[in-house]
Amino acid sequence: QVQLQESGPGLVKPSQTLSLTCTVSGDSVTRTNYAWSWIRQPPGKGLEFMGVIAYEGSTYYSPSLRSRTSISRDTSKNQFSLRLSSVTPEDTAVYYCARDIAWGTSTLDTWGQGTQVNVSS
Repeated sequence: QVQLQESGPGLVKPSQTLSLTCTVSGDSVTRTNYAWSWIRQPPGKGLEFMGVIAYEGSTYYSPSLRSRTSISRDTSKNQFSLRLSSVTPEDTAVYYCARDIAWGTSTLDTWGQGTQVNVSS
């Protein structure tokens, strides 16, 4: 059974970089044709796709966040990570990682439980 677990600081100061890691168990981040995504949900708003890293390491980012977002992976630990730079209070959200079972289609079938990140001084 595949499981995803987000981890990282729950509080980040404005202008700093938010860093989160998603640990995958029961599957591999290098599984052919799969991809691994980051999504967030600000308070009172809908889900927002942030970016994805594919099984072979290629990435795609939301155009609205591309300049501040980086997704990477550590295949030896079966983890993938999110970095969001120059954060503001508007980046306060619950951050989720998710598995995409068909790279390029955003077919997200398994999600982590989410982690709350607050941006505040």
